[in-house]
Amino acid sequence: MKRRGAGSDVRERASAGAGQQAAVALSGVRFGYGDDLILEDIDLDVADGEILVLIGPSGCGKSTVLNLIAGARAPGSGTVTCGGTPVTGLNRQVSYMTQKDTLLPWRTALDNAALPLEIKGVPRRERHRLARAELARVGVAGFEQHRPHQLSGGMRSRLALARALLSDSQILLLDEPFAAIDALVRVRLQELLLEVWARTGKTMVYVTHDLNEAITLGHRVAVMGTRPGRIAMVRGIAAPQPRDVARFRTTAEAQQLYAELWNALEEQVSR
Repeated sequence: MKRRGAGSDVRERASAGAGQQAAVALSGVRFGYGDDLILEDIDLDVADGEILVLIGPSGCGKSTVLNLIAGARAPGSGTVTCGGTPVTGLNRQVSYMTQKDTLLPWRTALDNAALPLEIKGVPRRERHRLARAELARVGVAGFEQHRPHQLSGGMRSRLALARALLSDSQILLLDEPFAAIDALVRVRLQELLLEVWARTGKTMVYVTHDLNEAITLGHRVAVMGTRPGRIAMVRGIAAPQPRDVARFRTTAEAQQLYAELWNALEEQVSR
């Protein structure tokens, strides 16, 4: 897989993938429960092979956006599409990795990773072969027979990522997947995620509260306003991907982006 992410490519993506069909598109989306309006007038496109990061105040509807893309929720009005096809019901074009890893405690790491293949009816020997290869790629080799409670938080995150990748979906939805991990391990997992992107070219929609994480991972960062959530700003990041996670955030470009996004968030919170 050819690595994507040259600066010119990212600048083209900053206009929401103009000239090509979006991998994911939300148009005029509104969602709520009765009088409790959570999202209003959400217009957002994600280009094929792009990492789009969503940030915003707690409760603004970031996770709800992912749930709408996944088909776990249906918009009250507006449309959600993947590859031009309307999302109606469970969206089998995406894999969803949440902050809580949702690993099955009675299964080994190998069988947890292989679960998407088992659901698809892949024979046991073949799914175990594929799962072992993916576990090795994400750094879980040697722990195939461990149960989730026998693994560290970082290893569990790696295992959950392997499971998501084995679903073979082109689109990954990631809802603060590394938030509960300590800082050093989180950097290593971010590096792993960018390695996955460089190898596979998958489209990713990533929710985080960590501005450094947003700046390091994203081709674009979308800032959401307070509830009801709206897209207040979308900021393109021209630095080529994959980036050096530990060092990029110390650059002048990253520090300027941090200040800009911080100010945008403060403006939304103060409204």
